[in-house]
Amino acid sequence: MLDKGLDELDRKILNELIENPRITYRELARRLGVSVGTVHLRVRKLQAKGVIKGFSVQVDYGRVGYDVTALVLIKVDGKHILNVERDVAKYPNVCAVYDVTGEFDVIVIAKFRSIRELNDFIKSLLAKPYVISTNTSIALNVVKEDFRLKIP
Repeated sequence: MLDKGLDELDRKILNELIENPRITYRELARRLGVSVGTVHLRVRKLQAKGVIKGFSVQVDYGRVGYDVTALVLIKVDGKHILNVERDVAKYPNVCAVYDVTGEFDVIVIAKFRSIRELNDFIKSLLAKPYVISTNTSIALNVVKEDFRLKIP
């Protein structure tokens, strides 16, 4: 089911920007057969609605020294899940924090330069008063890592 606030032109604009966030409004307008003003207004509207949260670059983190990718599952004292999630999200090497169902309450995806950094991170999590336990998996190979999804 598509978001009720997006029309076909919005989806086309999003898909073009997902593919190439550096595309100019002029080129985007040319590809979509609309005016530059239309593209500009639509992008601003999508930003105002929070659909577009920012423009970014995809980085191969292994090539810049972040060789360890970890998935950390965290059990938290139930009343404090949001506080722990917000706190963990502030760590600079944390890529994603998910509030989940199941045996664990939170899943964190983070990148580290070394196992020692990961070890320090886990110990800092376990020192938090409301963290009950953690379970960590280390990615051996990154087969695919791309959070850009085309909008149907």
